[in-house]
Amino acid sequence: MSDSLPPLREVIAAHDLRAKKSLGQNFLLDLNLTRRIARAAGASDGGVFYEVGPGPGGLTRALLAEGASRVIAVERDERCLPALAQIAAAYPGRLDVVSGDAMEIDERSLFAGGAVRIAANLPYNIGTALLVKWLTAPTWPPFWSSLTLMFQREVAERIVAKPDTEHYGRLSVLAQWRTTAKILFDVSRSAFVPPPSVTSSIVRLERLAEPVAPARLADLERVTQAAFGQRRKMLRQSLKSLAPDTEALIRSAGIDPTQRAENLSVAAFAALARAIERD
Repeated sequence: MSDSLPPLREVIAAHDLRAKKSLGQNFLLDLNLTRRIARAAGASDGGVFYEVGPGPGGLTRALLAEGASRVIAVERDERCLPALAQIAAAYPGRLDVVSGDAMEIDERSLFAGGAVRIAANLPYNIGTALLVKWLTAPTWPPFWSSLTLMFQREVAERIVAKPDTEHYGRLSVLAQWRTTAKILFDVSRSAFVPPPSVTSSIVRLERLAEPVAPARLADLERVTQAAFGQRRKMLRQSLKSLAPDTEALIRSAGIDPTQRAENLSVAAFAALARAIERD
């Protein structure tokens, strides 16, 4: 690295930072890998980055070393704050650490100055919930311009899955309605301490200026929840709770009521959401 900070293993030992399973922690120690993630997130272009769950700061250091103008990191585990303070001292004026829970922070207020890029090795136990929070912002465009995030491989596959595939589901629709998403590369279990039980993947999501098709978010959430809640059933059955005449509603959206949730495109789900709004 271009700084004088000690190796991450020494930092972890010095601060007794044993990863906590209750916090979904798996520390990423391979600095070559963290720099690869930072480059994928666009750190070399400068700008402001938001990181959730930095832990001992492997990715934080990489973002700063690769050229991020400023990193704002939210860390719930107070044990990690002294290690992050060391990084802040090595990069004066470029790292701000917020002690708190990212699920509860008002991020629009925190980043009121303009769009930021989010880059994070998300804690496994809240990764999907955080992504859904960012994807379901009540106003669009949101406070962020791109997301470069690490997930369990299975979650990554759900985010980018296309219709008529086994991983296609509610998360696929929500992600692809408002962003373009792709898996960049996998991360071996051996890159972490402690090693997780599964392979991880880096996913990049670029926000769209407008969703791929118009719909009210609340209606889209209702229809995807109902449809994928009974994904093996035909839509005329799985959407029965949404309208008195379900078949008529589905046909009004230009969709065959005998289709199943896994067969519909994102645009088709948006059409169903608009039909519900009219009903």
